[in-house]
Amino acid sequence: MAPHLNIVPSMLVLLLLFISASKVQSDAFDVVAKFGAKADGKTDLSKPFLDAWKEACASVTPSTVVIPKGTYLLSKVNLEGPCKAPIEINVQGTIQAPADPSAFKDPNWVRFYSVENFKMFGGGIFDGQGSIAYEKNTCENREFRSKLPVNIRFDFVTNALIQDITSKDSKLFHINVFACKNITLERLKIEAPDESPNTDGIHMGKSEGVNIIASDIKTGDDCISIGDGTKNMVIKEITCGPGHGISIGSLGKFQNEEPVEGIKISNCTITNTSNGARIKTWPGEHGGAVSEIHFEDITMNNVSAPILIDQQYCPWNKCKKNEESKVKLSNISFKNIRGTSALPEAIKFICSGSSPCQNVELADIDIKHNGAEPATSQCLNVKPITSGKLNPTPCSGPVPKTPGATA
Repeated sequence: MAPHLNIVPSMLVLLLLFISASKVQSDAFDVVAKFGAKADGKTDLSKPFLDAWKEACASVTPSTVVIPKGTYLLSKVNLEGPCKAPIEINVQGTIQAPADPSAFKDPNWVRFYSVENFKMFGGGIFDGQGSIAYEKNTCENREFRSKLPVNIRFDFVTNALIQDITSKDSKLFHINVFACKNITLERLKIEAPDESPNTDGIHMGKSEGVNIIASDIKTGDDCISIGDGTKNMVIKEITCGPGHGISIGSLGKFQNEEPVEGIKISNCTITNTSNGARIKTWPGEHGGAVSEIHFEDITMNNVSAPILIDQQYCPWNKCKKNEESKVKLSNISFKNIRGTSALPEAIKFICSGSSPCQNVELADIDIKHNGAEPATSQCLNVKPITSGKLNPTPCSGPVPKTPGATA
């Protein structure tokens, strides 16, 4: 097995960046005092917010956009760079989206695009008001879902620190990170009902140096989902649940997906979720590669599938079930994982028959089934490397001919 990654340089760069910026007097752009915003929950914040951003972004000295305490209605806003100096947003209030999904014609609500040296903080709340959307978002209603907005998008953002922000009841994903570099999300609170569809807490793709730290995620889909092109990432001190766990993937659905590599997930607690530490790829479809994925020091509490490699991922039974996954998995470890499983199958490795998993390691695992039956471990097309105490015994259970679908 390759050594575990210790990815800290990007976090140190961000810390030094914002310490140095804080020593310079920051110009404040208050959306209420200077730009006429009203915290009445009815007047659209879009123009004052955008006007404040444009002035702050044009400043040649560090600047801060301030959204004071209160409740604001925001139809949508697109905040673009590049800016001339480091820029911050101090969100103290609650920002609410229109509750009616028909108010959105594309999947954007709050979007940051092409921004460098950026910080957002303040303890504020982005409330997507998604309850109406949840009722209409079904697997058959794809056109409706394609227009549902993500609460907060970070696209092509570099050297960013997001701290002490809440995302609530997003209509779709809460936070989406795309084509970003050196971005840290810390002390976030993400919450949506456990039955809310497609409300992934944090999703990312084609990004490098992403750090997600000390955050609490309760949602209806993956707490964290990692898409193609993600490299050199740290996830630690996360509490996850309810939801679908922390997932690599799904992968292999589309052509030309980029490799996922160098992901370390550690010191997390996962409770009352359908999955725990998971890698998921589609059968048939397209190729790809996943390597250097390390789950370590994780507590599972009543998790249905605590440790899962699923290369027959087929939600809603809409896939090429009779074909093998073309995504290659290698150098993957699960270490010091303990707790309880809601179902007997505590460990499931369902790997591809045409490209079996390589160098999968299990070490110091202790997962007990909450029910009367003992916990079991299933293996298909993989021979894991094992060490330390192992409960359940690796590969001790039979693999069903048609493994059950996972959400």
